[in-house]
Amino acid sequence: MSALLVPPGRGQQKGDRIVRLEPITAHTYRAFLASPAGEALGAGFLQCPSWADVKEGWRALLLGWGPDPQAGELTGVALVLLRQFPGTRKYFAYLPEGPVADWSDPDIDGWLTLLLGHLRGAGAFAIRMGPSPAYRSWDAARLKSFVGPDRRLGDVLASEVDSLGTAVAERLRARGWRRCGGEGSEGDTDAQPHHVFRVRLAGRTAEDLWSGLNQEWRRNVRRAEKEGVEVMLGGAAEIPEFYRLLRITEERDGFRLGRSLAYYQRQYAALNTEQPGRMKLYLACHRGEILAAHTMITVGRRVWYQTGASADHRREVRPSNALQWRMLLDAHRLGADIYDMRGVPSTLDPDERAYGLLRWKLGTGGQVVETLGEWEKPLGGTANHTLYRAFQTYLARRR
Repeated sequence: MSALLVPPGRGQQKGDRIVRLEPITAHTYRAFLASPAGEALGAGFLQCPSWADVKEGWRALLLGWGPDPQAGELTGVALVLLRQFPGTRKYFAYLPEGPVADWSDPDIDGWLTLLLGHLRGAGAFAIRMGPSPAYRSWDAARLKSFVGPDRRLGDVLASEVDSLGTAVAERLRARGWRRCGGEGSEGDTDAQPHHVFRVRLAGRTAEDLWSGLNQEWRRNVRRAEKEGVEVMLGGAAEIPEFYRLLRITEERDGFRLGRSLAYYQRQYAALNTEQPGRMKLYLACHRGEILAAHTMITVGRRVWYQTGASADHRREVRPSNALQWRMLLDAHRLGADIYDMRGVPSTLDPDERAYGLLRWKLGTGGQVVETLGEWEKPLGGTANHTLYRAFQTYLARRR
C-alpha cells in the first residue's frame, strides 16, 4: 500500500469534546474494526486495510475520526483509494462501501465536512463513497409471486423500507452529492452492486437454514450428496484452477468481470496476510475433478460469498448447490449474523438472461436489499468542477 503525504488532522467541536480526523496506522485501524464499537458499524471487506494491497494503480489513505484517532480513540474509519487523473497532480478519491461510520449520528455533516476538507488538502478534486445504510428490501417469497414479463424490482412493493437510508439519501442530496447514474437509476455506473442478496443467520439454527431453502435447492443439495460430490477447502495452489473455471463461467453466462489471475492471487494473499482465513476458497470435486469453486470472505460477524465459478460439464450433479450449502453452514458455525451473496440484477423477467442469477439466489430464502448506491461530489472550486466533468468523460470512454 503506497503512502500519500497529507495535511495534519483537523478537528471540530462536538458537544463538550473535539472530534478530529487524522491519518492512522493499519494496526490502529484494524484494532478499531475488531472492537465492539467497530463491529457494530459492520465494516465490509472493501474497507479493510488489506484491500488497498489488492487494488493496483491506486494510492491509499487510512483515516480515523474521534477524540484522539492516533491513540486509538475512534468513532469511525475510512479506507480512501486515490486515482491520479492523467496529466495532473489531482486525485479522484474513492471509498468503496465506506466510510465505516455511524450514519445515524445527527452530526453526519460534521464528520463528512472534516473528510471533504482533508481530501481537498490531499489533492483530491472529487470524492465517491458508498454509504452503508440500506434503502429497501424484498423477501424472496414476495418476489417469486411477482415474476413476469418486463417486471423489475422497482415494480414490487418493498417488504421493508429503511428510514435511516431514506434520511441519509435526502441529506446527501440536499448538500450537493449526486447519486451515481442519476436519480432513479439502477446503479449501472456504480463500481459495487446496487442490489445485493442477503441471508439472515442470526437467531437461526442449521435446521432453520435448511427449511429456508426452497424445494429445488433441497433436492439439488441431496442430489449432490447422492452423486458423491465432495466439498473441501483449497488454497493458493488452486487459485489458477478457480480462475480457469471463472473464465468458463463468464463465457457461458455472458459477463466479464475483467479481473486477471494475478488479481485473485493478490487478493487471496493480501486478505489472508491481514487475517489468516479471512478469504477461503471452496472446491466441489466429483470423481477427482474440481467442478466448481467459490470464494468466501469473513470480516467480524459478516460473511460474503464473493465469486463463483463452475465447469460446463456434469452440471447435473449440482456442485454449486453443494458448495453454497456448505458455505452457509460454515458461516453459521462462525457465528455470522449475515451471509451476503453479493450482487443480483433488478430484473424479474424470466426471459432475460440475467434473471437466472437472481432466481438461483432466491432459492436460499433470503432477501434482495437495495443499497443507497454510490454518491459523488466535486470538492469545491471551478477548476475542480471542470476536472470532475472531464473525469466523467474519461470514465465513460473507458466503459
